[in-house]
Amino acid sequence: MDLATIIGTVLSFGLVLSAILVGSPLGIFISIPSALIVIGGTIGASLVNYPLGHVIGVVGVIKKTLFSSLESPSDIIEKFMDFANRARREGILSLEPLLKSIEDDFLRKGLQLTVDGLEPQVIQEILETEIQYLENRHETGAEILKVFADFAPAMGMIGTVIGLVQMLQTMSDPSTIGPAMAVALLTTLYGAILANLVFTPMCGKLKTRSKEEVLLREMVMEGIISISKGENPKIIEEKLNSFLPPKIRKET
Repeated sequence: MDLATIIGTVLSFGLVLSAILVGSPLGIFISIPSALIVIGGTIGASLVNYPLGHVIGVVGVIKKTLFSSLESPSDIIEKFMDFANRARREGILSLEPLLKSIEDDFLRKGLQLTVDGLEPQVIQEILETEIQYLENRHETGAEILKVFADFAPAMGMIGTVIGLVQMLQTMSDPSTIGPAMAVALLTTLYGAILANLVFTPMCGKLKTRSKEEVLLREMVMEGIISISKGENPKIIEEKLNSFLPPKIRKET
């Protein structure tokens, strides 16, 4: 669970709710028609903009902003020190029994290519392609969230126009002015909240997560290529440490 995302979401929504409750009951800010216009309109417009599978996949994208399962760089370095020392003592083939116990598909694939005896350049090309497609998938997810953030306020404005039209058509009946004006204003509020407190922040967090994952995969790729070249474990450790800020580098 990403603590920063949870704290930020609770804090932002908590402050908005507090401001509402200080001056009025929460119930007057609840409008089913407004919610239908904003949420339904945003999803509908997104389905026009993207294939169905991409929009459904946004659920997984949102989960990625809430849960962080990335391995720490220090653990990666420790693993590669074990791999490098084992390969140096017993040969590359000694890594094959370890493959089944490795959960990371990217790391397991890289080591499998190394054990299979592929040239380092070929291994690098394959792993770079994997990283590129990972970046493309993350970029698509961030784009969808950005589209959600763009459509939500637009749907809010549409709801505002609908509410104003309804209000103007029934000006002779004062009892209808309040509900129509509520729809007009609440759709704008809902659109602004979804865009600025949900979709835009999630888009930013996904981009940060993507950069972190790409860095770790590049780190793993460097370690795999170095092992395939038969480099000294100390040199491999120095190379992997160079990916990290000086303050958190593993001492050699």
